[in-house]
Amino acid sequence: MKVIAIGRNYVEHIEELQNERPTEPVVFLKPDTAVLKNNMPFFHPDFSENVHHEVELVLKINREGKYIKREFAHRYFEEIGIGIDFTARDLQDKCKAKGLPWEIAKAFNGSAPIGEFLPTSEIKDMKNINFHLEINGEQRQKGNTSMMLFDFGVIIEYVSQFFTLKKGDLIFTGTPAGVGKVIIGDRLEAYIEDQKLLDFEVK
Repeated sequence: MKVIAIGRNYVEHIEELQNERPTEPVVFLKPDTAVLKNNMPFFHPDFSENVHHEVELVLKINREGKYIKREFAHRYFEEIGIGIDFTARDLQDKCKAKGLPWEIAKAFNGSAPIGEFLPTSEIKDMKNINFHLEINGEQRQKGNTSMMLFDFGVIIEYVSQFFTLKKGDLIFTGTPAGVGKVIIGDRLEAYIEDQKLLDFEVK
């Protein structure tokens, strides 16, 4: 399986990092070795002194497809979950300054914790999903899918032009504002609406 991730999909997050607003989805990949499941702890890497949390809704692909039109995108996922796109911001800044790819800042081991998934049948309105992240009991990020620049249909249509989607693939759909540094000892809890679906510690 592969992890396809979308960057710069919430305006306030774009502004907080002083990035340019994109006219089409910004796409990057993570390998399967980035995925952390079952609330396993995240071990802070030695190569970074500034690892940021980015909470995101995650789509789980349920069938193979490519060149998918946005009006049919809903047929390609039946579950939605929540995850963290951990980012070594110091490494990313160095790579960006040199005009280099920044996979080492986004795709390292354990950089994509994922929680439990909910069936889409339980979601009343895909364009009005609330989600948030708490760290040590304090809310740090909150978002709603109505704030996305590119909704789920647009994302699936766009990425499936380039990558064949396969059953089990994950799509991280972008993070809202409020990203920040994590440190050893932090406890991260992520929610869709009022359901806690992810709960783990930084070690």
